[in-house]
Amino acid sequence: MCRVEEGTVARSAAGRDKDRFFVVMKTEGGYAWICDGKLRPLGRQKRKKILHLRPTGTKVDPRTLTTDRLVRAALRDFAGDGAPDGPAPDR
Repeated sequence: MCRVEEGTVARSAAGRDKDRFFVVMKTEGGYAWICDGKLRPLGRQKRKKILHLRPTGTKVDPRTLTTDRLVRAALRDFAGDGAPDGPAPDR
């Protein structure tokens, strides 16, 4: 199993942001500071318990992610970020 560490791309397993993908910018104790460049931009990172993150096995260099656009580009390969952008389809 992969560890959650700086630069890890991880999926949130709990909370309002469940099933969304984030980049771990730093870790501190049992917490990770995460961002996705959209709902959680670089300037407003979220502190989340590491237990609530599921690493994907992919790592990026967080020093190269200097803008929200670059963060979103790094997460683009993880199609379907878990949160629909529009209204739910009628079923």
